Amino acid sequence: MRITLDNPATVPAPVGPFAHVARVDLGAGALLLLAGQIAVDDSGDLVAPGDMTAQAERVFDLISSILAAHGGTLADVLHIRTFLTDLADLPAYGAVRRRLFPTDPPASTTVEVSALFRPGAVLEVEVTAAVPGTSFMVI
Repeated sequence: MRITLDNPATVPAPVGPFAHVARVDLGAGALLLLAGQIAVDDSGDLVAPGDMTAQAERVFDLISSILAAHGGTLADVLHIRTFLTDLADLPAYGAVRRRLFPTDPPASTTVEVSALFRPGAVLEVEVTAAVPGTSFMVI
Protein backbone atom coordinates (compact mmCIF):
# COMPACT_ATOMS: atom_id res chain seq x y z
CA MET A 1 0.00 0.00 0.00
CA ARG A 2 1.28 3.43 -0.95
CA ILE A 3 -0.18 6.74 0.26
CA THR A 4 0.36 9.96 -1.68
CA LEU A 5 -0.82 13.49 -0.90
CA ASP A 6 -1.29 15.66 -3.99
CA ASN A 7 -2.30 19.10 -5.20
CA PRO A 8 -2.88 18.76 -8.96
CA ALA A 9 -1.71 21.71 -11.04
CA THR A 10 -5.10 21.64 -12.82
CA VAL A 11 -6.89 23.25 -9.84
CA PRO A 12 -6.19 26.32 -7.70
CA ALA A 13 -3.81 25.72 -4.80
CA PRO A 14 -5.47 24.91 -1.48
CA VAL A 15 -6.12 27.90 0.78
CA GLY A 16 -4.50 26.25 3.76
CA PRO A 17 -1.87 23.75 4.74
CA PHE A 18 -3.60 20.68 3.33
CA ALA A 19 -3.63 18.50 0.23
CA HIS A 20 -6.51 18.41 -2.24
CA VAL A 21 -6.37 14.62 -2.38
CA ALA A 22 -5.03 11.71 -0.41
CA ARG A 23 -4.45 8.72 -2.68
CA VAL A 24 -4.17 5.19 -1.35
CA ASP A 25 -2.83 2.78 -3.97
CA LEU A 26 -4.25 -0.69 -3.41
CA GLY A 27 -2.87 -3.08 -5.98
CA ALA A 28 -5.25 -2.95 -8.93
CA GLY A 29 -6.52 0.55 -8.22
CA ALA A 30 -6.59 3.46 -5.84
CA LEU A 31 -8.86 5.04 -3.28
CA LEU A 32 -9.05 8.84 -3.59
CA LEU A 33 -10.11 10.94 -0.61
CA LEU A 34 -10.71 14.52 -1.73
CA ALA A 35 -10.59 17.45 0.64
CA GLY A 36 -13.63 19.69 0.77
CA GLN A 37 -13.91 21.92 -2.29
CA ILE A 38 -15.56 25.33 -2.48
CA ALA A 39 -16.29 27.28 -5.66
CA VAL A 40 -13.13 29.24 -6.40
CA ASP A 41 -11.82 30.37 -9.76
CA ASP A 42 -8.28 29.82 -11.01
CA SER A 43 -7.08 32.83 -8.99
CA GLY A 44 -8.62 31.50 -5.80
CA ASP A 45 -11.46 34.03 -5.74
CA LEU A 46 -14.95 32.85 -4.81
CA VAL A 47 -17.27 32.21 -7.77
CA ALA A 48 -20.82 33.63 -7.68
CA PRO A 49 -21.17 34.46 -3.96
CA GLY A 50 -24.51 33.19 -2.67
CA ASP A 51 -25.46 31.38 -5.93
CA MET A 52 -25.97 27.68 -5.19
CA THR A 53 -26.27 26.51 -8.80
CA ALA A 54 -23.17 28.33 -10.05
CA GLN A 55 -21.15 27.27 -7.03
CA ALA A 56 -22.25 23.64 -7.27
CA GLU A 57 -21.27 23.51 -10.93
CA ARG A 58 -17.84 25.01 -10.20
CA VAL A 59 -17.25 22.69 -7.23
CA PHE A 60 -17.94 19.62 -9.36
CA ASP A 61 -15.69 21.03 -12.13
CA LEU A 62 -12.89 21.20 -9.56
CA ILE A 63 -13.66 17.72 -8.27
CA SER A 64 -13.66 16.39 -11.84
CA SER A 65 -10.24 17.96 -12.47
CA ILE A 66 -8.77 16.45 -9.31
CA LEU A 67 -10.17 13.03 -10.19
CA ALA A 68 -8.87 13.31 -13.77
CA ALA A 69 -5.37 14.07 -12.49
CA HIS A 70 -5.52 10.63 -10.87
CA GLY A 71 -7.12 8.76 -13.78
CA GLY A 72 -10.69 9.05 -12.51
CA THR A 73 -14.05 10.55 -13.40
CA LEU A 74 -17.26 11.34 -11.56
CA ALA A 75 -18.35 7.78 -12.41
CA ASP A 76 -15.74 6.58 -9.90
CA VAL A 77 -17.25 8.51 -6.97
CA LEU A 78 -18.42 6.26 -4.14
CA HIS A 79 -19.52 8.83 -1.57
CA ILE A 80 -20.25 12.56 -1.46
CA ARG A 81 -20.28 14.68 1.69
CA THR A 82 -21.95 18.05 1.28
CA PHE A 83 -22.02 20.96 3.68
CA LEU A 84 -24.71 23.57 2.86
CA THR A 85 -25.17 26.88 4.63
CA ASP A 86 -28.94 26.69 3.99
CA LEU A 87 -30.91 23.50 3.39
CA ALA A 88 -33.43 25.61 1.45
CA ASP A 89 -30.81 25.50 -1.34
CA LEU A 90 -31.00 21.69 -1.49
CA PRO A 91 -33.31 21.62 -4.58
CA ALA A 92 -30.86 23.74 -6.63
CA TYR A 93 -27.92 21.61 -5.48
CA GLY A 94 -29.89 18.43 -6.15
CA ALA A 95 -30.60 19.53 -9.72
CA VAL A 96 -26.87 19.84 -10.42
CA ARG A 97 -26.19 16.47 -8.79
CA ARG A 98 -28.96 14.75 -10.79
CA ARG A 99 -27.47 16.09 -14.02
CA LEU A 100 -23.97 14.87 -13.10
CA PHE A 101 -25.07 11.53 -11.63
CA PRO A 102 -28.15 10.60 -13.71
CA THR A 103 -28.01 6.89 -12.84
CA ASP A 104 -26.59 5.01 -9.87
CA PRO A 105 -25.89 8.08 -7.72
CA PRO A 106 -23.19 7.57 -5.08
CA ALA A 107 -23.83 7.26 -1.36
CA SER A 108 -24.32 10.69 0.15
CA THR A 109 -24.35 12.75 3.32
CA THR A 110 -25.66 16.31 3.36
CA VAL A 111 -25.68 18.57 6.40
CA GLU A 112 -26.45 22.19 7.10
CA VAL A 113 -23.70 24.25 8.71
CA SER A 114 -23.88 27.76 10.13
CA ALA A 115 -21.03 29.04 7.94
CA LEU A 116 -18.11 28.05 5.77
CA PHE A 117 -14.60 29.49 6.01
CA ARG A 118 -15.06 31.78 2.96
CA PRO A 119 -17.83 34.42 3.20
CA GLY A 120 -20.33 33.95 0.35
CA ALA A 121 -19.57 30.24 -0.06
CA VAL A 122 -22.84 28.33 0.18
CA LEU A 123 -21.48 24.78 -0.07
CA GLU A 124 -18.41 22.64 0.40
CA VAL A 125 -18.19 19.16 -1.10
CA GLU A 126 -15.79 16.32 -0.44
CA VAL A 127 -15.80 12.97 -2.20
CA THR A 128 -14.35 9.51 -1.92
CA ALA A 129 -13.67 7.69 -5.18
CA ALA A 130 -12.25 4.32 -6.24
CA VAL A 131 -10.20 4.43 -9.41
CA PRO A 132 -9.52 1.00 -10.88
CA GLY A 133 -6.35 0.07 -12.72
CA THR A 134 -4.55 3.40 -12.52
CA SER A 135 -1.02 4.36 -11.80
CA PHE A 136 0.20 7.66 -10.44
CA MET A 137 3.70 9.04 -10.29
CA VAL A 138 4.79 12.03 -8.24
CA ILE A 139 7.34 14.07 -10.16
